[in-house]
Amino acid sequence: MRRAALAVLILAFAFLPALSSHAQQAPSQVSASAPAPPSSAPVSVPPASEKAMRYYRTGNVLWVIGTLWGLLVPTLLLFTGISARMRDAARRAGRNWFFTIAIYGILFTLVMTVLSLPLDYYEGFVRPHAYGLSDQTVAKWWSDEIKGVIVGCIGIALFLWIPYLLLRKSPRRWWLYSGLAAFPLLVLLLFITPIWIEPLFNKFGPMHDKALESQILALADRAGIEGGRVYEVNKSVDTKTVNAYVTGFGGSKRIVLWDTTLAKMSPPEVLYVMGHEMGHYVLGHTWQLIFLGTAVALFGAWVIHLTAGELIARYRDRFGFTELADVASLPLMGLLFGVVSLVISPAALAFGRHVEHEADRFGLEITRDNHDCATAFVKLQQENLSNPRPGLLYKLWRADHPPLGERIDFCNGYRPWETGQPLRYGDKIRK
Repeated sequence: MRRAALAVLILAFAFLPALSSHAQQAPSQVSASAPAPPSSAPVSVPPASEKAMRYYRTGNVLWVIGTLWGLLVPTLLLFTGISARMRDAARRAGRNWFFTIAIYGILFTLVMTVLSLPLDYYEGFVRPHAYGLSDQTVAKWWSDEIKGVIVGCIGIALFLWIPYLLLRKSPRRWWLYSGLAAFPLLVLLLFITPIWIEPLFNKFGPMHDKALESQILALADRAGIEGGRVYEVNKSVDTKTVNAYVTGFGGSKRIVLWDTTLAKMSPPEVLYVMGHEMGHYVLGHTWQLIFLGTAVALFGAWVIHLTAGELIARYRDRFGFTELADVASLPLMGLLFGVVSLVISPAALAFGRHVEHEADRFGLEITRDNHDCATAFVKLQQENLSNPRPGLLYKLWRADHPPLGERIDFCNGYRPWETGQPLRYGDKIRK
């Protein structure tokens, strides 16, 4: 959704698979004395329905198409000279260097939006409706799309000058400084997103179920989280699927529960979801993923520095520019960064799966509610049409969470408190 808008900060934000930890998560009980679960019987992993398998297979095809399209579009902008013509138009309109960069960035965002619109519309609107996963209106989809484009235009106009200024000032080390600049930019993005960006698309507010909210706050107290906020968001206007996530930084940190999750999961299951999300805070996953994003940006900028010069020298007549410091090179940066992202995806996604697995562990250790943990993942599988046992290629290149079958198995089997074994995160949980 909103591919063009998300493309605006290519060097800093192009590859952060799990910064916002979209929860494929589960349930729990909030109790200081670790009560026995409501059932000790293991929960079976249900086989994927025929519809879920069709959704899985067509999703893989769509991912391949989207990935290839994401590489093809910047290639077309380069070899057709469109990028150079956009730069010329930006120079005429902007007159000085800064406004030339800003106007080119806006033109780039708009062109990417138009070229990606058919795929975005099918993926974001047609397909969810075809599989019964959404009741979103056409008006809401278009409203969100337009808002996303506006946010993208503002973002690129504000920040695109950074790598190009560094290219002018330090042609040999620009990649190092640009990669390091990703760190404060990611922190800033994480801080402002829940305050100014996400509320543009959905309504966020306090939980309506105050009894459940008090249990969640009690669980947060046991996790040592002070000043945490729990928000309910009306995602039912967009989707029938269930989810929850952590977002924000410092004063903007919050845990967000979709209203669909609250409607379809039992209170103990919701509490496990909260335990999982609290684990992300307590275990420092936000910082870890910011550092991962910075490392990816740094590596990507370095690869661009090593390879772009030769490509420009070979195809300068087709590209319409002779140096990387020319803003018309933005599609080239995007293309090379896209290739880098594709190559290193397995490693980055593996780290994301590790982070989510440890949050699962924390959720179990603070709730000790194996049964509701497992049943929450079962509901997630069924409501989101997930394949609990995806293939290896899917896991390597698409899965930023462990497969749901593995997570249900873990919920069934992880019970160190029953045999007197120490908890891995016992020192982080108040009794």
